[in-house]
Parts: sequence; C-alpha cells; structure tokens
Amino acid sequence: MHTYQTPLDLVRERSPERPVALVRPDVAAVAAQWFQENLKADVLYAVKANPSPWVIETLAANGVASFDVASIPEIELVRRFAPHARLAFMHPVKSRVAIASAYFDHGVRIFSLDSHEELAKILDATGGAKDLTLIVRLAVPSEGSAYALSGKFGVEPDAAPALLLAARRATQDLMGISFHVGSQCMRPTAYQGAMSAASRALVRAGVFADIVDVGGGFPSVYPGMAPPALEDYADSIHRGFAEMMVHETTELWCEPGRALVAETTSILAKVEARKGDALYLNDGAYGNLFDAAHSKWPFPVKLVRDGVAESGLKAFKFFGPTCDSIDVMPGPFWLPEDVREGDYVEIGMLGAYGTAMATRFNGYGDTETVIVAEAPMASMYGLARRSIPTPRPEHGAVVKLSRARTKKRRRR
Repeated sequence: MHTYQTPLDLVRERSPERPVALVRPDVAAVAAQWFQENLKADVLYAVKANPSPWVIETLAANGVASFDVASIPEIELVRRFAPHARLAFMHPVKSRVAIASAYFDHGVRIFSLDSHEELAKILDATGGAKDLTLIVRLAVPSEGSAYALSGKFGVEPDAAPALLLAARRATQDLMGISFHVGSQCMRPTAYQGAMSAASRALVRAGVFADIVDVGGGFPSVYPGMAPPALEDYADSIHRGFAEMMVHETTELWCEPGRALVAETTSILAKVEARKGDALYLNDGAYGNLFDAAHSKWPFPVKLVRDGVAESGLKAFKFFGPTCDSIDVMPGPFWLPEDVREGDYVEIGMLGAYGTAMATRFNGYGDTETVIVAEAPMASMYGLARRSIPTPRPEHGAVVKLSRARTKKRRRR
C-alpha cells in the first residue's frame, strides 16, 4: 500500500474515481497496546469488526495472539496472516461441517455454545473430543448499548445452570462462561452487572469456570456518542471479576473489535452531484457506509479540496451510487456550504463495520486502500488532531511499536 501524509496529497496526485479506505496501522498498534496494558485479560480480537489483512498482521505484531472468529473464511484468513494465533470459534450456532473443519483442519479447540443441541453438535462433529474448551454464552441485558445483541444468542439465566453443568462434564479441558453487553456500550457498569449474573449462574450450577469472557462492546467515539474513558470500563471489569465466585486460576478474556479498529480508517468519497442539501457520493449504504444509512450514525466528515472553502457550514445528507432509494445517509453531515461536484469528502471513524460491510450491489463496492499519516478525526486514546508517535511503514501496513509490551496479567 502507498503512504500519503494527508488525504489531500492523494487527491492532488491522482483524483481517485472510486472510494478509498484511508488506513492508519499505527492506531491499531496503539489500541492493541492499551488493552494489553490496562485490562488484566487475554485479548481476543473480534475479526468481524474489520477482517482486513493489514489489521490481522498489525495486531499480531503488537501482541494480540488470540482471535475471535465466526466462520471458516475468518479462520482461514487469520491462519494466513497470523498462522500461530490461537483461534476461538465464538459463533454460538455453527454447522457440523464448520465445526469439524475448524477442529480437524485448523486446530481450533475453543468453541462457544448457548444450547444443549449445540453442545451435542460440537461433540459429535469433533468425534467426542475431550480436549475442547467450551464457552457457554449467557444472555444478558443490553441497556446502554447502541446495538442490543441479547435477542439472537445466549442461554437465558434460568436455563444456564443445566447447560453449564453439561459443558463441564463434556470436556476434560477448560469450561468457561461468556456474554455480550451489546455493541458500542456506553455504560461501563453493564459489565459488572453481566458478571454478577454469570456468577449466580455458576453458583446455581455448582461448577467453577476456568474462563470468564466479558465479550465485546467496548466503544469508540462518534458525533453525539462520547462514551466514558476506556479506563472506566477496565475498572468496572476488574471490580466485577474480583466479586465473582471463581477460583484463583480462572482466566479473564475480552473480545474487543470496534475499540481496536474504529479509529484506524476513514473513507474518501467523491461528490458526483449536488441537489440542494443532498450530495451524491460514490460510496454509500451498500459500500462502506452501512451504519450511516441503517443506524443513521452522523459520522464526522471533512471536505478535502485543493483550496480554501469559501463559505460557512451547512447540514447535508448523502446518497450512495446505487439505484436503490434506501441508499441514503441522513446525517446531518456538516460541510462547507459551497461543496460541489468533484469535491472529496473524508468520512471518519469507519475502521469498524465499514469496509467489512461492503457489497458489490449494482456493480459498486470496490474500495482502494492506502495508508495515511494524518491522525484520526476522534480518538479514545488521545491521538486525534495531533501527530501519532509511532513509526510509519513506507511499503507495507504492519506497524510494531518499539516500546516493550507489558506482560499479560492474569488472575492466579
């Protein structure tokens, strides 16, 4: 990938005709270091947030040795770019073929489940293997999150003890409990509440967990959504773990996705037309702007033009390039009032669930990727609007921080 100092340098050089993902591997490196130094847990990157090879390589180069995968293609991806990583198949519902392939072909030993039927499926597909790490996913409330994730997966608390006991008896290796408080969780205490529910389920089952996995949900910052400091989330999790009925060797896990990669990527889109307060872009709901369309998130934006804007700011909505009328991003997106055809717009904070969600509907969807040295538009790590103190590659994407990595700290 080529490296540019700013998006404007790219526009000046060649005025790209398709959307461009402007990526910042150094930001992923900083985020990976933060989680390892501040959360006393093993970090499993949730690949679904951004499965780009440069993300896998950068995180692996900066100490993230475990990955939360949800499919065989994700397993194959991580095996290709981080071949020695530990993989956890954390999708609670999997096909028998996928389970068998993960176990026999790719060496996966960690499997999530939320029902007796899934437990039986895992045991059958692995030939009754006894070296499994079985993680029971518990359903917990999702209040305080932007995306509630409690409706589709997770065993209900009243049914959890029987499933926990069955999982404990099914393996001679490790058994754990997990949950997900919801994506973009804005309430740190949600983790404590979920851990308390998990502890009650374990006590009722009469078993100890070898692993407590607090899942994902760690937030990033967007316009209108400024979460508490990440340190507050770490403190809440540490307090919740200290209060749980667990033994001294119980491991604490987490599965950050959004918080590791949201700041890493922005999208450079071209204005193809303007109609009043509507800008028609070459990217949209079927491309990298899924959340801007379907969740109506007003991502931060910036005009990229060779010259100075000659007017004040005005609220715009965006239309994508497809023929579908739902390809609309209502915003509001605040840009100079004189924005016009041929201008470029940088849309920030799209490293999570941006390029990962793109399709090729209507023949659109191809996105180029380049590295930019400019800081992200917003940051949970103090990186926004200033130089990022990490080295930058000239001919690749992987950034490894030079400072020594803090040793993983587990509760023992």
